[in-house]
Amino acid sequence: MIKESKGDRIFTVIVYMSLIMVALIIVYPLIYVLSASLSNPTLIARGEIWLFPKEFTFSSYAKVFQNHEMMIGYRNTVFYTVFGTAINIILTIMIAYPLSRKDFYGRNMIMFFIVFTMFFSGGMIPSYLLVKNLGMLNTVWAVVIPGAVSVYNVIVMRTFFQSIPEELKESAELDGCSNIQYLLYILLPLSKPIIAVMILFYGVSHWNGFFEALIYLTDRDKFPLQLFLREMLIQEDMAGMANYSDSSISDFMMKVEGLKYAVVIIASLPMLILYPFLQKYFVKGVMIGALKG
Repeated sequence: MIKESKGDRIFTVIVYMSLIMVALIIVYPLIYVLSASLSNPTLIARGEIWLFPKEFTFSSYAKVFQNHEMMIGYRNTVFYTVFGTAINIILTIMIAYPLSRKDFYGRNMIMFFIVFTMFFSGGMIPSYLLVKNLGMLNTVWAVVIPGAVSVYNVIVMRTFFQSIPEELKESAELDGCSNIQYLLYILLPLSKPIIAVMILFYGVSHWNGFFEALIYLTDRDKFPLQLFLREMLIQEDMAGMANYSDSSISDFMMKVEGLKYAVVIIASLPMLILYPFLQKYFVKGVMIGALKG
């Protein structure tokens, strides 16, 4: 066993201290938001909340869940995330698999045009006119179709497929396996790590997305949660939830503070719960998809 030198030990301590500092910088805002959402709004407005909740209360959460539009937004966001991610995964696999095949004629040219879109696009106005002319304005499709495929994710999944030994496909063909059967019964079961990574990437994107809804949707019954959250955080449109008509301006502002933090926690919680289940695939999928091939 090689004995560590004094310089190595000092370097190790510096690395661990740096990582601890970075972790604290990342974790503290989450702890603060959670504590603020469970504390008396008056104390939040006074700046008395630093780490732990004070005067513990669920009043902010109760007001959020009593709001009808918040529940509509939550329902819509869950639908957009599940439905949109399913479309994303299917289309990404359908594009990445043929482009990973060496016997697919013209794959390099097709890949060039796909990658070209990463650097050049028509812009917001042509995109809006396209969605409008396709009749997708104020529909679910306007939220899930414009971003149905990520070129970066296609490249990662294509590279992962290329890392699968070609001998595996040759053996499957000798047993009479078609391309579709090979994809469904052999390749996809081996691709669980990269599929889990894609689910996480696309799922988080849909859950946090609001720009497409802001541009293409006019019916509030179709608004996602993040759009209502945007209204609350930016426009402070919380009069109904905070009973503004029965409160003074100062009381209203204090209640708004508690509601903001509660909404942030409610909006972030599903993704925080999902990540631990996909974490074991995350590093493996990204590293294999990014480095091999």
